[in-house]
Amino acid sequence: MEFQKETQVTPMESAKKASSSLVKMVVFLVLYIGISAGIQYVMTLFNLLPYFKYVNAVLVLAFGWYIVLYFAEFVYWTMRSKYDHPTAVAFKNMMRIIGIVAIIAAVVGAAVGGIGGLTIGGFLGIVVGFAVQQVTGQAVAGIFILAAKPFKVGDHVNILGEDGIVEDIGAMFTKIRKQDNSIVLIPSSSIIGNKIYLLIQKLTGQ
Repeated sequence: MEFQKETQVTPMESAKKASSSLVKMVVFLVLYIGISAGIQYVMTLFNLLPYFKYVNAVLVLAFGWYIVLYFAEFVYWTMRSKYDHPTAVAFKNMMRIIGIVAIIAAVVGAAVGGIGGLTIGGFLGIVVGFAVQQVTGQAVAGIFILAAKPFKVGDHVNILGEDGIVEDIGAMFTKIRKQDNSIVLIPSSSIIGNKIYLLIQKLTGQ
């Protein structure tokens, strides 16, 4: 679910949309619990309970995605009342990544069942977590940059030896246009912990 870029959002608008997202998330959570309990009861009556773990895995996958989606939306609108669109989107995307990892671990755990399911699900969650570690690290660094605002779009900067005008600040990369009109994308994690030079005079011809 994508969000329209807004120059300004009032606290009342943010609170209203955040509440709506929270309600939708709770609705899907309640639906999952109710449907899961109902299917388990029916399968118990027909002696099909051993197969319930496979059905439950499908339910976790289906409902889990919407729960994560609306939770990310809730985080977005909660942050949107205090921060601008790019910062709020960075938080939203990070919540989605964490949620997807949790869904994968939960689906495997539900499919296997028992202690083995918990073990395999937890192990898979760790493996997937390591796989997205770099992406998550980039996103977290981008959030810090967007929140701290050491520079803004239009500033003439020198970052990691790259001299140019900041054209865009995202969760993953900062986009800089150099004097020769070439574009440099600097990873957010590389910016954190390094010197940032804010140059007073902008490049000519911009």
